[in-house]
Formats: sequence, C-alpha cells, structure tokens
Amino acid sequence: MRNFAPIVIVFALLLSSCSDYNKVVKSTDYEFKYKKALEYYENGEFVRSSTLLKELIGIVRGTSRADKVYYYFAKSQFGLKDNMMAGHYFKSLIKEFPRSEYAEESQYMIGYCFYLDSPTPRLDQAVTQNAIDALQLFINIYPKSTRVDEATRLIIELRDKLVYKSYLSGKLYFDLNNYKAAVVALTSSLKDFPDTKYREELMYMLLKAKYLLAINSVEEKKHERLSSTLDEYFTFVDEYPESKYRKEVEKYHNTTAKLLNYKPDSKI
Repeated sequence: MRNFAPIVIVFALLLSSCSDYNKVVKSTDYEFKYKKALEYYENGEFVRSSTLLKELIGIVRGTSRADKVYYYFAKSQFGLKDNMMAGHYFKSLIKEFPRSEYAEESQYMIGYCFYLDSPTPRLDQAVTQNAIDALQLFINIYPKSTRVDEATRLIIELRDKLVYKSYLSGKLYFDLNNYKAAVVALTSSLKDFPDTKYREELMYMLLKAKYLLAINSVEEKKHERLSSTLDEYFTFVDEYPESKYRKEVEKYHNTTAKLLNYKPDSKI
C-alpha cells in the first residue's frame, strides 16, 4: 500500500491538471486565457500554450498584444520542434508587425528554423539554401545585432554542406563511370565553389573524366575532347605542381599529346 500511494497522488494531480486546463480552454475570459497561455509556455507545456495562443491570434488582432501572441505561438511551435510552422509564424510576425520588439529575434529565428531542418548533404539542399538566404538577410538588416556572429557561423556551416553536396554529386557520376555527366557536374562544382577544400581532388577527377571521355569518343568528337583534356592538364599542373596525382596525370598527358601529335612548340 505504501508503494501504491505515490501513484495515486500522481494520478490525482494529473486529473486535476487536465481538469484545470479544460476549464481554461472552455473559458470565455480571454485575458485569463492569455495569462495561462504564457504560464504554460514558461513551464514548457508547449502543446497547451500553442492551443490557447492559436485561438487568441484572431481575438487580439489589431490590439497592442497581437505581436506578442504571434511571437509566443511561434516560440511554442519551436518548443514542439515544428520548425517549419515556427518559421512560418516568425515570418508572419515580421510581415504583420515590422516594427515589433520581437522583429529582430524573429528574423534570426526564420533562418535558424531552416538551419535545424537542413538535411544531410546527400539529400536535396533547397532548405539549406533557404537557411543561408534567411540568415544573410538577418545580418544585412541587423548588422549590429549580438546574434550576427552566430548567424555567420551557421552560414559557414551551411555553405560547407553545400560544398560537400556539390562534391558528392560530381564524384557520384565519376564513380559510376558516367564521364560526360561527371565533366558537367565537376565543372559546375568548381565554378560554384572555387575555394572548396576539395578543389585538388575535383580538378583531378575532372581531368581524368575528360581524358576517359575523350579516348572513348567517336572520331568526330575525339580531337575536340582530347584538346580539352590537354588544356585541363596544364591547368591542373600549373595550380598543383606537387600534387599527389602528378604521376598519374602525366600518363594522361603523354597519351593525349601522342594522339594529338602535340609537341611543346606546336599548335593543336
């Protein structure tokens, strides 16, 4: 019986809490609902706070409390880890109340919600780009904000993810021996992210892909593709003369130059 008593007490408290909450939900005293909604939020009861605040959004429209209700409803959704809904209401707050005291934080939270929903690099990165755009907009609007350093750090992290996604896309075609697609993807990756930490490897894969595409081409396309391979070789060795791939790329150069009858003093 002694062990059973605490369970009974907890159950009774839960029933009492549910009963009190039901009274709040059914109440027509909106001032009371407003205060209870904030109380629930502060206690981390986000389901209850969001339920009450959603109802209050329409009630307080046009009043001095409207932006605060929007703000806490968005924060409640964030507390529930519904980042998409939270971001939507933070955005709505800024649109409806651009001069609100909550506008600065809301602008940051839009980007942060996108950041939290950003998927792994192997998946589509549209949300990642949305996060970068939103955080950059925050920095542009509030350059003196205390959150600028954090927003900058998040942008760098998100850009690294885009860089890696781009690298993986090019490497995927390369590993699948789809050299025509690899050339397009690798070229695009180097163009979009010229300072990528994967630059040497990407340039090596691009050279090799062009080489293999060229030597396996039909005759009418072979000369043009061999010439492009040779150009890529010179670009690579000029930028990475001590590359770990140097020995291998010299083989591509020798074969390509021989097929083109190329000599250092000759024109292709």
